Amino acid sequence: MSDQVQELLNVPREFLREGMQFVNRSQKPDKREFIKISQAVGTGFLIMGFIGYIVKLIHIPVNNVLVGGA
Repeated sequence: MSDQVQELLNVPREFLREGMQFVNRSQKPDKREFIKISQAVGTGFLIMGFIGYIVKLIHIPVNNVLVGGA
């Protein structure tokens, strides 16, 4: 029983230890890498916004036809 409790207590300790190792090894992106990531995210936002706009543009007339042109 004591071994099970000890093993259960070791799980969070191990998780914290591995998490600290990860944080210590990671580094901030340099300016060039940050700009590339920002451009990729911005492009994703634009593409998703465009897709949403097109879907809404198609949905409104179709919905009016189905509902009865209220």
